[in-house]
Amino acid sequence: MAARPFRRGLEELGNGLYAWMQPDGGWGWSNAGFIRDGEESLLVDTLFDEPLTGVMLQALERATGIAPERIRTLVNTHANGDHTHGNALVANAEVIASAAAAREMAELPPAVVAQVKAAGAAGAMGEAGIYFAEIFAPFDFASARGRTPTRIFEKQLDVIVGSKTVELHMLGPAHTAGDVLVWVPGDRTVFTGDLLFVDVTPIMWAGPVGNWMAAADRIIALDAENIVPGHGPITDSTGVRRMREYLRYVDREARRRYDAGMPVEEAMLDIALGEYRQWLDPERLAVNVASLYREYAGETLPPDVVGMFGLMAKLRRRA
Repeated sequence: MAARPFRRGLEELGNGLYAWMQPDGGWGWSNAGFIRDGEESLLVDTLFDEPLTGVMLQALERATGIAPERIRTLVNTHANGDHTHGNALVANAEVIASAAAAREMAELPPAVVAQVKAAGAAGAMGEAGIYFAEIFAPFDFASARGRTPTRIFEKQLDVIVGSKTVELHMLGPAHTAGDVLVWVPGDRTVFTGDLLFVDVTPIMWAGPVGNWMAAADRIIALDAENIVPGHGPITDSTGVRRMREYLRYVDREARRRYDAGMPVEEAMLDIALGEYRQWLDPERLAVNVASLYREYAGETLPPDVVGMFGLMAKLRRRA
């Protein structure tokens, strides 16, 4: 089986490891992880707002006896708010992130995301804003304070949790500029952050696509017993291969259209998703094609995020 049953809440992985799962895994519904050995613990990511994060932390305390204020280490796998906005609730933890993720977090704090959502709901950003406000309607951004990293690293950092070694590997840019993999070799468990989506369409804000496929190969090579994705159910290597094949397929199809001189918007409407249309949020194809076009052209400027949401809104409307 590529994926396990996908139920909301805490899933015990064994030997002091846990995953916090959030179906359906679509926009904003991310997973998190927890590593415990004795009185030492490490939290992998928080959630999109403080109410959701608070529920998770309460469940962890009931299961482990470790209260939020006793969690000493928090690793943010990347900068996106659905993995960072609840950071303030782990007030005593050292917050670790890659240097690239830390820069992105500083550029887009929770208050800005809340403002964008409010503007979108008010119709101030056209179709893109309406779409943004709609997909993120369940989340309370106004309550999110966030918390920036207190420790950063470039490529690899090993963290000791009791007697466990936890390896942090920066494999971005891929999904974002600073994607980090959290590997617990002694327990053969990996928390991938958004380097992996299972039964959910991946979204490539950064790229290049070759880096992301190489990261998928790294995950497969670990031969992990538990692969906890950023979104979607816990999986084995089959789930990683399926996402990698999606990226390869979209890269191939986008390249053909780029070489033929087809504009981005026309290309995203022209590519047939086939079996991948059954994955959640298929309109993310718009961002993936736009990012690939930028890569083919050698463009290095940041993407027009509002424009990307507008393209996704258009693609969803045309589906």
